[in-house]
Amino acid sequence: MICISVTPTSRKLAKVDILNASRQCDMIEVCLDHLVKEPDVGDLISGFDKPILVSCRRKADGGHFTGTEEQRLGLLRQAIGAGPDYIELELDIAGSVPRFGKTKRVISYTSIDRPLGKIDDIFDEAYRADADVVKFTCPTPNLDAAWPLLAAVAKKREVPVVGMGLGRPGITFSLLGLKFGSPWIYAALEKGMEAHDGQASIFELDELYDWSGIGEKTKLVGVVGFGPRETLTVRILNAGFKLLEKNTRCLPLEIGGLDKLAKRLETLRINMLVVRPELSTEALDFAEHAEEAAQQSGYADLLLKQKNGWNAFNMIWRSALKAIEDKLGKAKSDDRPLDRRNVLVVGANGTAQAMIHGIHRRKGVVSVTAPNDVQAQRVAKQFGIRVVPFASLYDTLADVVILTDPNLKMGHKKSEMNAAYFRTHMAVLDVCRIPSDSPFCFEARQRGCKIVEPADVYIDQLSAQFKAISGQELPVEAYESILAEQQ
Repeated sequence: MICISVTPTSRKLAKVDILNASRQCDMIEVCLDHLVKEPDVGDLISGFDKPILVSCRRKADGGHFTGTEEQRLGLLRQAIGAGPDYIELELDIAGSVPRFGKTKRVISYTSIDRPLGKIDDIFDEAYRADADVVKFTCPTPNLDAAWPLLAAVAKKREVPVVGMGLGRPGITFSLLGLKFGSPWIYAALEKGMEAHDGQASIFELDELYDWSGIGEKTKLVGVVGFGPRETLTVRILNAGFKLLEKNTRCLPLEIGGLDKLAKRLETLRINMLVVRPELSTEALDFAEHAEEAAQQSGYADLLLKQKNGWNAFNMIWRSALKAIEDKLGKAKSDDRPLDRRNVLVVGANGTAQAMIHGIHRRKGVVSVTAPNDVQAQRVAKQFGIRVVPFASLYDTLADVVILTDPNLKMGHKKSEMNAAYFRTHMAVLDVCRIPSDSPFCFEARQRGCKIVEPADVYIDQLSAQFKAISGQELPVEAYESILAEQQ
């Protein structure tokens, strides 16, 4: 069940917001603390056919009420007299506001700055305060922090528990709440009207996560991270699952520590993780087994739990090398376009190692450079390849240039790369920001280079991951229109 939080500032427009929310949800939270002037609560909440929850939060609990505590308590008592379905009362003031009529009491406890501890003790105290529902609110920056809150929701108790995870990763808790029995989860009516920073809107829950299809039997695929690329990945994968009528959805998450991760994932029945490049090495450390490409490159972007445990896979090198070879062209079906071509990899991270591994497999002549010469030398020694000191970059020509360092900047400084390096004969691929273009792509295009399109690499990699997860091809309809929006 979805509860949309409505945060009106104007009494005149408040009923419009409530009406708009009622068309998209099962329940409405009216946050009185955002109103500039004191409302007539009875008039404000009358005439709607969806259950109404009234709240009025003080600043210490993340709200916006600017009056005195006596004024706030008076407003809450007035609200109860208006007969909403639910009233939210903080645990420390619940005894000052007695039960009245048929209004149910949501007794809340909020920790703005840190994850909650001793949840069972807090629940017992809230239950003794005559709660019909107990609500916990706290930051959930990663899976470890969200775990106590999730356990509180999933556990069978005398009264139900709802929760709100603060910050963008709070969506992890919300989606898990749908699967594990939370009476409702919260959403903002629209962007800019969040009850707290980072709260997902009802549009996001619909378009990105297809929330209405999530239930107890839904299979979850973990997608690590909340950046633009990870958000796009979630949207496309979920679109693919929906088109193929699979009861599978993506769960965006930050994993926290590795020591308890396997047990956490087992409890959540998550057997698949799509990993962002920054965590490719940690993903390999977590896995019990690794395919040859992942093991040799020290890079993993997909984790699958199989009969023998967690297995690590490196998908990016195949997609990148395929796109490069397509761009270079093939004279014969058995030709390898990279064979004996000079390839320069710029960067010394896990992505660079994945690219070097692939180029070796395709018989390319590979060199590595990076602003940090020590790191570049380490990678060169690992793979037995030539290292190019960054200061000597402009004296080194290459047929193919692959950029892998997301922190590399364009410019004239010692640690920056001058776009004048690019020559017309070069093929250039920047895998740092796929599927988006980068300033390096733009400059290389301007200089007539052959650009290996980042979007082509991204979709090929995502398609391979989707097939490994689902056993089926990713439908073109799942990404065609979505990628067009990104242009």
